[in-house]
Amino acid sequence: MPISLGKTTAAGRAAAATLALGLASVALAGCAETQQKGYVLSESSLQQVPVGSSQEQVLVVLGTPSTTATLKGEVYYYISQTTKRSVAFMNPTITDQRVVAVYFDQNRRVQRIANFGLKDGRLFDFIGEVTPTAGQERNFLEHVFRGLLSNEE
Repeated sequence: MPISLGKTTAAGRAAAATLALGLASVALAGCAETQQKGYVLSESSLQQVPVGSSQEQVLVVLGTPSTTATLKGEVYYYISQTTKRSVAFMNPTITDQRVVAVYFDQNRRVQRIANFGLKDGRLFDFIGEVTPTAGQERNFLEHVFRGLLSNEE
């Protein structure tokens, strides 16, 4: 036997619509996600490869680099990106991007380590606390960070 709730009023329909909208908002908010891709930096792992470490030790501790380059010696680049998607079907937006660069000397020993990211819309080394100067490496880093730099369209 069907149960009758009586006549539906305009106020009742509005309340039901508000409830449905609220439930849909909660369901969509639950679809928000943050993802990390690439190399996830660990401070303890960087401490295990101090200046003077061998190239082999770097590979054991940090793993295979995302890419390498030869700039007055070899450089290993470990690239990571954090993205956030507010709704499951929307395109994600990049919220953070980092490039850890391990520089080797001619003897294949760690010369220095840099952790590049963006600070105030500019490339910044969070370890050395400097911005990179012009040259091949800066061009490479600008390419990696393309679209995140404030002066790019």
